[in-house]
Amino acid sequence: MLPVVALVGRPNVGKSTLFNVLTRTRDALVHDQPGLTRDRHYGVCRLGTRPFIVVDTGGLSGEEEGLAGKMAQQARQAVEEAAVVVFVVDVRDGYLPLDRDILAELRRRGRPPVLALNKCEGLDPTNALGEFSASGAATLLTLSAAHRQGIDALVETLVKALPPVPEAGEGESTETGVRIAVVGRPNVGKSTLVNRLLGEERVVASEVPGTTRDAIHVPLERDGKRYTLIDTAGLRRRGRVEDAVEKFSAIKTIAALEESDVAVVMLDASEGVTDQDSTVLGYAISAGRALVVAINKWDGLDDYRRERCRTELDRRLDYATYAANVFISAKHGSGLGELMTAVDRAYRSASRDFTAHELTEALAAAVEAHQPPVTQGRTAKLRYAHQGGRNPPAVIIHGNRIKSLPDSYKRYLENFLRKRFKLVGTPVRLEFREGANPFAGRRNPLTDRQIKKKRRLIRHVKR
Repeated sequence: MLPVVALVGRPNVGKSTLFNVLTRTRDALVHDQPGLTRDRHYGVCRLGTRPFIVVDTGGLSGEEEGLAGKMAQQARQAVEEAAVVVFVVDVRDGYLPLDRDILAELRRRGRPPVLALNKCEGLDPTNALGEFSASGAATLLTLSAAHRQGIDALVETLVKALPPVPEAGEGESTETGVRIAVVGRPNVGKSTLVNRLLGEERVVASEVPGTTRDAIHVPLERDGKRYTLIDTAGLRRRGRVEDAVEKFSAIKTIAALEESDVAVVMLDASEGVTDQDSTVLGYAISAGRALVVAINKWDGLDDYRRERCRTELDRRLDYATYAANVFISAKHGSGLGELMTAVDRAYRSASRDFTAHELTEALAAAVEAHQPPVTQGRTAKLRYAHQGGRNPPAVIIHGNRIKSLPDSYKRYLENFLRKRFKLVGTPVRLEFREGANPFAGRRNPLTDRQIKKKRRLIRHVKR
C-alpha cells in the first residue's frame, strides 16, 4: 500500500483545490459553497520522488450532530489512516478559534500536522507565517493551491515526512478489478449498498437526498475477486437540476459511468419505476456499459406490491430486457450475493471475445431463420461478420445494400446474437459496412460496355 496523506481543515479553505493540484485531476468538486466535500476522496500524487495517496475530507465545522457530525467522523477516520496530516487553513481568515480546536484535536490523536497556509497569493508570506507561528506547528508552509504556488515545497516536505514502505508497494494502483458504478436518482440507497458490500461506513449515508456529490472510488475484495466500487451522486432529469454544484455532480456521475465496466442502476421498490429512473437508465445505456438493475428496499413490500412492482418493471423497462433484475435490501444485506453474481456475469458477457468464424456462422443462421425484408424492391445481402470491440461487444457486419435494412431487422440481429451466445447484461453494438463496389472509380461503366460492344461490331463488319 502507498502511504496516505490526509487533507483536513475548516469548510472552504481550499482542500479540494489542493487535492486536484496534487493528483493532477479534477476528481474533487471545487466551488465557493462551503461544505461541498462530504466523503473521503482518494487520489494518487506523483509529483515528487515518491508517490503517495492523498485523501480529501469534508470540512470540520465543529458540529457533531446530523450530517455535519457524519462528515466529521469521515475526516477523523481519514486522519487515523494517514501517515501524514496536512492541516489546511485560510490565511485571509486568520487564525480562528475553530482552527485552534482542530489543531488541538489532531495533537490529542498523535497526528501533529504540516500546517499549509493557503490562499497566500498577493500577500506577504512573512506576515502570514508570523500570525500562525502562535499555533506551535513544527512545519508551516505558505502556498496558493488555486495558483499552483508553493506546491513543490509542500510535496518535498511531505515526501520527507513519509515513513519507509516496501518497494513492492510503490506505484501500486489504487483501483483494481472490475469497476462498478452504482448510479440512481437521489436517496435510493446507493451509499448504503456500498457500505454494506464493504462491511464498514465508508461513505456518508443519510436520508437527506443528494448527500453524495462526488464519485467516490473504493476498492473491494469479495470471494477472492477484486472490484472497485464507484459511489456516485444521485442523477435527476436535467430540467430538475438547478443548483450549480448539483450540475457538476451529475457531470461527474456520467463520467463515472463512462469509465466503469458495469453499471448498477438502483431503483426504490417502494416507489416503483419513476421518470427519473428511466432517465438514469438511459444514461447507462447511452454509455454502453454492462448493466444490472438493482431493485432496493424489496424487504419492505408485501406480496401484492411486489407483484405490481414486477409488472411495472416488465412494462416500463422493456427497452433494457437484456439487463438482469436483482431484488435486494441494501440496509439488511439480502440479495447482495445474487447482485454480485449478476455483475460478474454481465462483465464476462461484455468483455467476451469472438472469432470471425463463429460470428459469420451466427449471422448466416440469423438470415436463414428470418430473411431481411424487401424494401423498395431491394433486399440487403449480409455476407460476413467480425468483432470490432469489447465492453460492450461490437460486431461489424459486411454486405451489400445495407442501407435498405430497417431498424427493426437490426434489432432482430442484435437480439439473435445475444441469445445465441448467451450474453446477459450487456448491449451489443452493430456496425454495418457496404461491400466494395467493383465499378468504384469509373466515371460511367454503362458507356464503357457500349464502347466494347461497338468495337466488336466494327471488327465483325471488317471481316
